[in-house]
Amino acid sequence: MFTQARWEEPLIIQLSHPRIDQPQARNSESDLPEKVRRRNPPSLPEVTEIEVIRHYTRLSQQNFGVDLGIYPLGSCTMKYNPKLCDLIASSSKMQEIHPYQDQKTIQGILQIMYETSSFLANIVGVEKITLQPSAGAHGEYTGVMLMRAYHADRNDSTRDEIIVPDSAHGTNPASAAMAGFKVVQVPSRDGCVDKDALKSVVGPRTAGLMITNPNTLGIFEREILEIAAIVHDAGGLLYYDGANLNAILGKAKPGDMGFDIVHINLHKTFGTPHGGGGPGAGPVGVRKHLIDFLPVPTVEFDGTKYYLDYDRPKTIGKTRAFYGSAAVVLRAYVYILLHGKEGLETLSEIAVLNSNYLARKLTGIRGFTLPFANHVPRKHEFVISASELVKDTGITALQVGKRLMDFGIHPPTVYFPMIVEEAMMTEPTETVSKEELDNMARAVQQISDECYANSSDLKTSPHSTTATRIDEARANRPKTMQLTWKMISKQSNSV
Repeated sequence: MFTQARWEEPLIIQLSHPRIDQPQARNSESDLPEKVRRRNPPSLPEVTEIEVIRHYTRLSQQNFGVDLGIYPLGSCTMKYNPKLCDLIASSSKMQEIHPYQDQKTIQGILQIMYETSSFLANIVGVEKITLQPSAGAHGEYTGVMLMRAYHADRNDSTRDEIIVPDSAHGTNPASAAMAGFKVVQVPSRDGCVDKDALKSVVGPRTAGLMITNPNTLGIFEREILEIAAIVHDAGGLLYYDGANLNAILGKAKPGDMGFDIVHINLHKTFGTPHGGGGPGAGPVGVRKHLIDFLPVPTVEFDGTKYYLDYDRPKTIGKTRAFYGSAAVVLRAYVYILLHGKEGLETLSEIAVLNSNYLARKLTGIRGFTLPFANHVPRKHEFVISASELVKDTGITALQVGKRLMDFGIHPPTVYFPMIVEEAMMTEPTETVSKEELDNMARAVQQISDECYANSSDLKTSPHSTTATRIDEARANRPKTMQLTWKMISKQSNSV
């Protein structure tokens, strides 16, 4: 079982001290023109190579990652990233190219991007893909901008509302609002979209509906075709949040469900690193009637060469610099080729199997229940409720999550979706073993036993991490954030 390091690692600048016993580099200042020489030496820490290695190794042991153990963060799909994909992406042939090169000199990567677009379009059932968005939420923003352009082109500018279910990812309403739309929430009924409620809110102001399927409870919206018809009959478009695509590869295509726009999180489904708003990728696919509005450029092939097409008069323009995160797309390309059609379908099957196995194990533990239990099996993820545990012992889902860290298990997503009281949203993915699933179930069982035995460990955990009970609200206040050495020094001097 993985146990995190407990020591408080100083900043590297705090490890610095002047060296007199190190070999000195040849003084070459005389070779430099006076105008480019430094007046003062750079303010860099003086540390040896071995001190640097040990410092960053110790820091790495204080962070939990998917390479260390199960990371069941519901909805975020923290699956293992194959190192082969990273190895290929780190090739000098990839690292040394630049987007401003002549297109004749980058035919290889353009071909890879073109073929990846084709693969993804086939997988989700659309006609055309843009690789430009840099993350899932960026893909959402691109999608709602496409909706706006589509309605504007039809002289239907009164459509200023986007509908989202009450179980939607928080980025859905945020993306809609950023694009200038009014957000209309539609409630759930028995864990799925309430069709009657949906019918009551659609109308001439409806630009579209944003939804994922399976939904955030891990329930497949079986009436999705009827939902699509309700929105389309009102003149709106259907947007697919691809966060949960990992559950249906080879089984169902969003395009066949009636979705007009589909975003794909490459990190959640195709084994690439998470983006963090920069190096990620959130491709967006569209049906035929929306192709003209895609961001420029798109990667095309004329039968002899690959090229970037900027000639799209109705385009929404660029949504980021250049035309996509090529290194991330390359990783996804390798991942798709490694698995093939049957392999992708199999990984979805294993993800669903792991999810249902763990759900059965956890809901057999005292204090934890499965809401909307009539919807079985669940897909790639599930949400259990700790409301019974709170009622019996006073221990909350948040405290359970913190205690799990003492067992080397990253906590599930807690308190989301908000339609479930004391929610713990769990997604094991296909990349964990049965042994890991059993280990997590044993940890939750022990935590339950501690709760009912009124153990004090629950109220002070985690105990095995460097930072234990941090003040999460205070940590996010701008005045208390310490992001740089200068900020730390300034705060220290003001005390």
